[in-house]
Amino acid sequence: MRLNIKGIPVKLSVRTQTGVDGFNRPIYETSQEVVENVLVGELSAEDVVNEINLSGKRIAYVLAIPKGDTHIWENTEVEFWGMTFKTVGIPTQGIDDNIPLKWNKKVKVERYE
Repeated sequence: MRLNIKGIPVKLSVRTQTGVDGFNRPIYETSQEVVENVLVGELSAEDVVNEINLSGKRIAYVLAIPKGDTHIWENTEVEFWGMTFKTVGIPTQGIDDNIPLKWNKKVKVERYE
């Protein structure tokens, strides 16, 4: 029996520095990039409660990011299923060679309006 797990495409907001203002602070332009094959999963009830206690944020989903992805997933917006989410915390990443599937990074997201 062959197991075929497939993710969905998500839109990631990517910030690119385009210059600096009069106070020498960076100016950014935001664009959308599609990241293919992202898995979307839920946290356990215990993990949701722990995250609320630690950060005060209610995590909606955990995203599994494909190996080889080089996007910055901290403090950014993500869109899928017609809804917008904001990433929470620092992504966790495993060692590619030690993980048998196609995904090696986890990112928590909260609902964002």
